[in-house]
Amino acid sequence: DLLQFLYLIERSHTMSEVDALKERVAALEAEKAAVEKERDSLEYRCSELTRLLEDMGRRQFAGGFVVDDHLAPESARYAPPSEWDQSANVATPLNYTKEGTEKGTFSTTDITTYPARPHFNNKPPPLHPATQVVIFDGCPNDPYHPSSMPLYQTATFVQPSITEFGPYDYTRSGNPTRTALEVLIAKLESAHSAFAFSTGMAALTAITHLMGTGDEIIACADLYGGMHRLLTQICNRFGFKLKFIDTVNLDGLKAAISPDTKLIHIESPSNPLMRITDLKALAELAHEHNIKVSVDSTMMSPYLWQPLNLGADIVMHSGTKFLNGHSDTMVGVVAVKDAELAKRVAFIQNAEGTALAPFDSWLTLRGLKTLALRVERQQYNAMKIAQFLSTVPEVKALHYAGLGPAAKPDTNSPISATAASHALHFKQAKGGGSVLSFETGSVPLSERIVDACRLFKITVSFGSCNSLVEMPCLLSHASIPAEKRTLPADLIRLSIGIEDINDLLFDLQRAFKYATSGAKDVRAQIEKDMKKLENGSSKYADPSAK
Repeated sequence: DLLQFLYLIERSHTMSEVDALKERVAALEAEKAAVEKERDSLEYRCSELTRLLEDMGRRQFAGGFVVDDHLAPESARYAPPSEWDQSANVATPLNYTKEGTEKGTFSTTDITTYPARPHFNNKPPPLHPATQVVIFDGCPNDPYHPSSMPLYQTATFVQPSITEFGPYDYTRSGNPTRTALEVLIAKLESAHSAFAFSTGMAALTAITHLMGTGDEIIACADLYGGMHRLLTQICNRFGFKLKFIDTVNLDGLKAAISPDTKLIHIESPSNPLMRITDLKALAELAHEHNIKVSVDSTMMSPYLWQPLNLGADIVMHSGTKFLNGHSDTMVGVVAVKDAELAKRVAFIQNAEGTALAPFDSWLTLRGLKTLALRVERQQYNAMKIAQFLSTVPEVKALHYAGLGPAAKPDTNSPISATAASHALHFKQAKGGGSVLSFETGSVPLSERIVDACRLFKITVSFGSCNSLVEMPCLLSHASIPAEKRTLPADLIRLSIGIEDINDLLFDLQRAFKYATSGAKDVRAQIEKDMKKLENGSSKYADPSAK
C-alpha cells in the first residue's frame, strides 16, 4: 500500500509538470505567431517607406515656376515617378534615368515649372475623347488607387527637409488636383501642356501677356465681348497695337498683317454670329510671318475639334461652359503646342496668381466625365431646334454651324451658312455644337420672345446642362460700345441644354405664339395660363386677348 501510495504521488507530480510544460509550449507558440505577424507588418511598412522615398527622390524640385537655375539645384531636378504611356493610353510607367531622361515616346523637353507632367503634342491619343474623359487616372502613384481624383484642399505642402523638396510647396504654384485637370486637358487637346486658370478671362489675359509693348494683336471682328473689352480698354494701355479683322476673308487678313503683328486671335465658330474661319489656312499664313495663332475654342470643346492639330499655337477655353458643364464654377484653360510657350504661360500663371483653386479643379474634373454625353445630347437638341427655327416666319436670319443651306433648299431660307462655310466647318470639326443665334428684324419682338421663354433661362454664358437664352447686345456683349459692335441689336442667342427636345420645342413655340400676340405683358400672361393648367384646366387662355 505504501509503495502504491508513493507511486501515485510521483505520477501526480509528473502529470502536473507535463501540463505546465504544455501550457508553456502553447504560450511560446502564441508569442511566436505574434512576433511573426509584427515582423510581416514591419516588413510591409519598410517596403512602403522605401518605395515612397524612392518616388520622392525621383520627383522634381517643387518651388513654383523657376526662372533662374540657381533657384533650383540641378541635383534636385528629377523626373516624375511615372507617366501615361500614350501609345496604349493606360497608366503604364515609362523608364526614366535618374537625371530625368525619358525612354519613351513623349517630348523630352522639360517644362521648368512644377510639378512635371506628361506631354501629348504631335501625337493624338489613340482612344476616343469620350473614353479618355472616363478612364483618365489623375493620380496613378497614389498607393490607395482611388477611382476618383482626390481633392487636395490645402494651401501649403510640408517639405521633407530644408534642403530637400517635394513636388508641391504652395497651391498657387502647383496642386495635385489642378495638375490632374491640366494633364487631362492637354491629352484631349493633343497639347504639350495645359494650364488651368481661375476664369476664362484670366486665361485670355495670360495669352495677351505673352505680348510686349509695341506688339500688334489681330483679333476676329466677331468676338466675345469680354475679350473685346480686355483688348480695347486694358491692353491698349500697355502699348499694344490692335486690329479687328474679318478673319473669314484671308485676303483681307493678309493685307492687315504688319511687321509688328505677333498674335492672331480668332473664334470659330465665332460668338455669337457663328462665322467660320479656315484655321489651317490662317495658321499657314501666320507662320509664314512668324506670328502665333490663338484660338478661343469655347464654342466647340475638345470633344468636337482640336485646333492645335490644325496649326494653332495656343487654344483656350472658358471651362465654365462645356468643360465643367454645370454652371457651378468658374474656370479658364490655356493649352499650348510647344515647350517654350509652356514655360512662358506657366510663369505668368504663377507670377500673377491666377491659377485655378483645388475645389474648382475637382468640380471641373467631375464635369469632364460627362462631356461626351452632354455634347452629343446638346448637339442633337440644337439641330432639332435649328430646323424648327428655319421654318418660323419671324426668324429672318439663322446662324448655326451645324445647319447648312442644303438642309432647307429655299431661296427664302433664313439659314446664314453657305455651302462652303458649312463644308469648311465640318472639315475642321465633327459637330455643329449647341449654340445658335437668330434675328427677327425687330428689337421689341426679340425682347418679347426672350421674355416669353420659360425653360430657356435668361442669363449670360452657355454650355450648361440647362438651356439658356439672351440678347448679346444687352448681356454678353454689352461691354462693346454700340458704335463698335458688329452685331444686330435684335440678335437672340440660344444655348441648348440636355432637356427633352419636345419640352424645348414646346417652350419656343409658345414663346413665339405669345410674343406675336397682342398680350401686353407676355410673362404675366404665361404665368396666368400656367396657373390655370395647374388648377386642372387643359387649355391656355387666348394670348391675343388684351
